[in-house]
Amino acid sequence: MDAKRQLGEFLQTRRAQLRPADVGLTTYPGRRRVAGLRREELALLAGVSSSYYSRLEQGQSSNASAQVLDAIAAALRLDEAERRHLHDLATGSRRRANARRATPERISPAVRQLVAALGEAPVLVLGRRGDVLAWNRAGNALFAGHVDFRGPDLPEDRPNMARMVFLDPHTRELYVDWPEKARAVVGALRLASGQHPGDAALAALVGELSVKSPEFSRMWADHRVKSGGEPVYVMRHPLVGTMRVTQQNLRTDQGQHVVVATTENGSPAQAAMTLLVHSVVTGQPASRAVTTADTPTGR
Repeated sequence: MDAKRQLGEFLQTRRAQLRPADVGLTTYPGRRRVAGLRREELALLAGVSSSYYSRLEQGQSSNASAQVLDAIAAALRLDEAERRHLHDLATGSRRRANARRATPERISPAVRQLVAALGEAPVLVLGRRGDVLAWNRAGNALFAGHVDFRGPDLPEDRPNMARMVFLDPHTRELYVDWPEKARAVVGALRLASGQHPGDAALAALVGELSVKSPEFSRMWADHRVKSGGEPVYVMRHPLVGTMRVTQQNLRTDQGQHVVVATTENGSPAQAAMTLLVHSVVTGQPASRAVTTADTPTGR
């Protein structure tokens, strides 16, 4: 991926989302030629010259200091995740992209021990591109019960959560608020693209999804990044019904993500999750549990 182009597009989209009134600038009657802030207005807020900021947006400058980037981030009102992404893009534009084929990601023995230690809680381990590097039986049953449990053991044919969320109808049906989940997936890929601008496999995945999914293409063009936190999703599971699930995210030293699914203690969702895990452990089919009382209005 072209880090300079990504940097310019990120700055442009964020600048377009700010209005003069948002940052206390006075406007005068008459039609503005741009919907958001002008380049010179943003440069003024950041304390840099208009020409310098223009070169940065156009990919003609790759030597912005950390202090300048922080000033631009403050002017754009970026959150912490977006600020880090801005720094990653600027750093990536100064590095020579290494587009060699990357070796398949693997999890360490310590991460494998962690997955085992988490017991019967649904767990999966995701690589930087969303590849499923490992999961336990409950994780497989919750997130992708229609996919072979042995899939993560095949590096060339691993399940990929980004691909499944956008292209797999079973996974799409799993999330009541599918657009919310889809935006989180795109945001995570955006962060990864800034951290690994030379990752050819990541670029190929983005290209594939952009071609096959107009929804992905629109969300990708928005340049939003994942802000972190512990998202809560209402999941419509085909075996045990609807349940409200928190997806806890633990980041490893290798930059991988251990995702642990939890439910509120004593809730209908916990009963449904217990039923699902029991069916995995015993091999007995789970009878469908209706838990609509656990589904918040509008989610």
